[in-house]
Amino acid sequence: MGVIIDLSIFPLDKGGSGLSTYVSRALNVIKESGLKYRLCPMGTSIEGEWDDVMKVVDGCYRAIAKDSDRLYMTIKVDARKGRDDGMSQKLHSVESKLA
Repeated sequence: MGVIIDLSIFPLDKGGSGLSTYVSRALNVIKESGLKYRLCPMGTSIEGEWDDVMKVVDGCYRAIAKDSDRLYMTIKVDARKGRDDGMSQKLHSVESKLA
């Protein structure tokens, strides 16, 4: 089943600034996966098959957890059979209705 997830992940034990170093580790995992993704200010959307996307989520977790004692992570999931290019379709659908 195809899914679109919105992932936000960062360490809680690294202070208030400089988290982009850790977040970029996760983004590198996402980029290397070859899955469709879109970086946003508060998270990253990733699209693909469930097992492939969850493998990427696990890789992101491990990339940040290797030197962090506490992580914060949220995942929102939209699962839909028979959908291709759902991220673009969803955005286009809303943008086409804007005045």
